[in-house]
Amino acid sequence: MSPPTRPGPGPPKPPRNLFLRHGDKLAGSRALVRDRGSQFIDTFDEIFRTEGLKILKTPVHTPVANTFAERWIGTIRRELLDRTIIWNQQQLERLTIDYIEHYNTHRPHRSLDQQSPEPAEAPPPEDGRHLRVVKSSRCHGLINEYRKAA
Repeated sequence: MSPPTRPGPGPPKPPRNLFLRHGDKLAGSRALVRDRGSQFIDTFDEIFRTEGLKILKTPVHTPVANTFAERWIGTIRRELLDRTIIWNQQQLERLTIDYIEHYNTHRPHRSLDQQSPEPAEAPPPEDGRHLRVVKSSRCHGLINEYRKAA
C-alpha cells in the first residue's frame, strides 16, 4: 500500500489574473520588461499584448539590463520577505500590496531627496510648540510609519 500523496501547488496562475485583480493599478503601464527565461511562453506575452503593453526583452546573459527590477526585488526581499513567514498566497498578496503602498507613499528614496514617489499629504506647519507624532503599522506590524500630526 502506497502512502497518500499530497496535492501539489497546482499549475501557475495565468497572468490574466493580474489584470483581473489589479487592472486599475496597471492602467498607466506601457511596457513589460522581462528576461528571456524559458518559463515565459508565447501565450504569456500575448496576454500582455492584448492589454496594450509592449514586451521588452533584456539582452541574453545581461542581468544588469534589468537593474530597476533587480533593485526592486532586492528591496522587497530585504525589507519584507526575509523578515516574515509566508503561510499562503493570500497572505503574500496582502503583504505585498501593503508594502507597495508603503514604498510609494511613505518610504524615503535617496534619488528623490528623501521623499516618497507619491507623498500622501503635506506635513502640517511647524509652529515651535510641541510636535505630536502619530505611529501607524504596516505589513502586520513589521514596518512602522511615523508622521507629524496637527
